[in-house]
This record gives sequence, structure tokens and C-alpha cells, in this order.
Amino acid sequence: MDLNDLTPAELRVWEAYPTGAAVDFHGSPERVVRAVVLRALMVNGPLQDGEIAALKVAGARITGVLDVQHGTVERVVRLSHCEFDEAPRLYGGQFRQLNLRGSVLPGLAGATLRVEGVLRLTDCRFEGPVTLGGAHVGGALFMDRAEFRAPDDSDEPALRLNHASVGEDLVAPGIRVHGRMVCNDASVDASVNLMDAVLDNPGGTAIDAQTLTVASDVHARRLTARGRIDLRGARVTGRLDLAHSRLSHPGHTVLQASSAVIGELWLNEAEPLQGSVNFRQTQTDLLRVAPETLAGGVRLNGLSYTMLSPHVPAERWLPVLRRDIDGYVPHAYEQLTALYQRIGDDHAARLVQLAKQRRLRTTRAWYGRLWGHLQDVTVGYGFRPLRALAWLLSLLAVGSIAYAVHEPPPLKASEHPDFNPVFFTLDLLLPVIGFGQEGAFAPKGGYQALSYALVIAGWVLATTVFTGITRTVSRQ
Repeated sequence: MDLNDLTPAELRVWEAYPTGAAVDFHGSPERVVRAVVLRALMVNGPLQDGEIAALKVAGARITGVLDVQHGTVERVVRLSHCEFDEAPRLYGGQFRQLNLRGSVLPGLAGATLRVEGVLRLTDCRFEGPVTLGGAHVGGALFMDRAEFRAPDDSDEPALRLNHASVGEDLVAPGIRVHGRMVCNDASVDASVNLMDAVLDNPGGTAIDAQTLTVASDVHARRLTARGRIDLRGARVTGRLDLAHSRLSHPGHTVLQASSAVIGELWLNEAEPLQGSVNFRQTQTDLLRVAPETLAGGVRLNGLSYTMLSPHVPAERWLPVLRRDIDGYVPHAYEQLTALYQRIGDDHAARLVQLAKQRRLRTTRAWYGRLWGHLQDVTVGYGFRPLRALAWLLSLLAVGSIAYAVHEPPPLKASEHPDFNPVFFTLDLLLPVIGFGQEGAFAPKGGYQALSYALVIAGWVLATTVFTGITRTVSRQ
């Protein structure tokens, strides 16, 4: 490039490049630098023996298109707090290190970009789509407090990181994305920081992170998301921390995490989710969430967890299970029962199993529902055995009093044992055990009808008790 064609501002940048000196245009009346000049320095800038060249510019207004597509930049590039008239084109480019901190850009085309070290977009503001699909960052990717905005008249994502790979941390606390953020099939070899982030795409997908892989934790405390969070098939080795978050997608699925494998899933102290959640076939060691947080519909079929925190009475979890969009899901009840059994809360485990049978009853035909009601009233499906004893004592009291007042006549006046109203009633109630009273005396009229009723009640009670015991023993 002919130095005579350079403006005074551009000449400052050109002369500073060989020694890596920084050029700061803040407060300077002449701060316009053409992108073609910067490109010439990046690709084939002048070198000086004994010095480390670098492009370090701050506060410039960069005109034209910075086109480094498929180019290789061997030196550090730092264009901080600059204003770009056009979106840089970095498709397929290779950089040692790229720093755009605090700059304002109309967009960024950087698909398959490769950065050997750190890519820093801290405090940047992008007024158009940023495409980093398939990019590879060997070091950390910094996007803290950056703002991304998709065009109002386009379905283009505001930020694309699909199939990207980050060798260290993805650091983006306070990031603001107005539109869709796409990072499906991306991989991060360390942790992801989205604390205090705002993902705003009402009525659509706020973040598409299907099959995302994170080797450590995802810190997303105080995240505000308007739109769906899609984590289908994601793999988070450590903790996915959504504590104190505000997630909203009314009338739709707000948190889609089906088939995900997550070390720990934290939703503690989060506001009640506005929308449904999908945890089908999700695996996690610890699910930390209050039942009231899952305020909408749920999909829990296949959800597997080892621990549930905080420990709360089963009565608080049962309404969540009843709101399952798929209807009666036996697996959800079995998982909750197994949890309570592991921590030794047998009472809560029985309550969950009782609720399971009641929920199952609603799916039966009318005769199945009738038999279910009978089991529920008599013995609580076998999970409330004392109720059977109460029924037995009540019927025994009724029969004993009735037959004590009106002693039935013997079948054979010359051959009968002494009448005992208590054991006569027991003879009627107990189908198998006999005390010799029932066959020796024959009640008349209404007392004969009472004896029939006690026999039927005894059989029904015995059958329901046997069914409940069989169900309980089979679970053991």
C-alpha cells in the first residue's frame, strides 16, 4: 500500500504496527480509518527487527468492509471501542488473538473463524446478526455485557454459535440477546457463565442449545429469558445453575430439556415458570427445585434423578405429577416413591403410591373405577391397613349389638351351642375362619338381610385387603 494514500489517522496506525504500540483516537478530531488499511496490516504489515508487531487501535471509526475471509493473521489484533460502518467479514479466517472490546458493529460474519487464543467481544454492541457457526476458539470466548440484536424484519438469529468449539471458558455474564441465540451442537471444554444474562425473544426460542456439550458448569443465576430455552440432548457434566432465574414463555414450553444428561439441575429460588417444562428422558443426579416453581404443565416421563432438593412433604409434589401433559405417567410416581424410600421417608412413599393408584383409577372403565373406589374407601389400596381394621370393628359392633338385642332362633332346638352375638357376627364377617355359630342359628326378616350384608361386606373387605397386601408385598 502506498503510504502517500494514507490519511494522518491511518498513518499513525501504520507506523505503530511494527512495534505493537497502541493508537488511541479518543478525543481526536481525525479518527476515521479505512478497513482496507487495517486489512493490509493484518495480512502483510511491515515488521521491525527485535519488535513484536501488533494491531492495537482504540476509538476509531472504521469505514468500508473489513474483509479477512480465509485470511491468516499472525499478529494480535485489538480494535477496541471502535465504530464499524460495515459488518466485518471474517469467514474462514485465522487469527492469533482477536479483541473487539467495546466496539459497535452492524453485525459480524465469522462462520468457521479460527482463533488460536482468546476471542474477546466484551461490551460490544451488534446491531445485526453475528454468525460464529463452526468457529473454533482455542482459548476463552468473552462476551460479557455484550449486546446482540437481530433485525426486526428477519428471522435470522441474533447470535449464532452452532457447531462452535471453545477450548476454555465461555464468559458471558450480563449478555443481552434480542432475538434468537443458537448454539446447538456447540462444545465448551470448561464452564459457561451466563449470570445476569437477558435472552429476549418473546413468542419464539430464546436460546437453542440442542446437543450442547459443556465439560464443567453452566452458571446462569438470575437469568431472564423470554422465550423457550431448548436444551434437548444437552450434556452438562457439572451443574446447570438457573437459581433465581425468571423464565417466561406463556402457553408454550419454556424449558425443553428432554433427553439431556445434567450432573445437577438447579432451579432453586427461581420465579414460578411461566410455561410448561419438558424433562422427558432427562438424567440428573440432583434436581434442586421447589414444586411451586413448576407452576405450569410438565412432561416427566423417563425423568431420572437420584436426589431431590429441598426435601418437602409428598403432598407438595403430587399436584405437579397430576399436571403432567401426557396424563397418567407411572414412571414419575415410581421415581418419587424410590426417592422417599432411599431417604427413609416411608410415609411419603406410601402417599405417592396411593396417589398413583387414584390417578390410575381415572383411566379405567366405569367398573374399574367402581372397584378402585371400593379399595380406596376400605383399605386405601393396601397402603392404609388400619382402615380395614376400623371397618371390621365397626361392622362387628353393629352386628353384635343387633343380634344381642334380637337373638336369632337355632336351626335345631335340641342341638346348638350357646349363642354369642360377637362370635356369630365374626362368623358372618370372616370368610374362612368359623366359630360354629353361623350354621347353628338362622336370623329372620330384617336380621336375615343384615346377615347377608355382613357376609358380602366380609368378602369385599377380605378381597380388598388381600389385593392391597399383594400390591405392597410385590413392591418389596
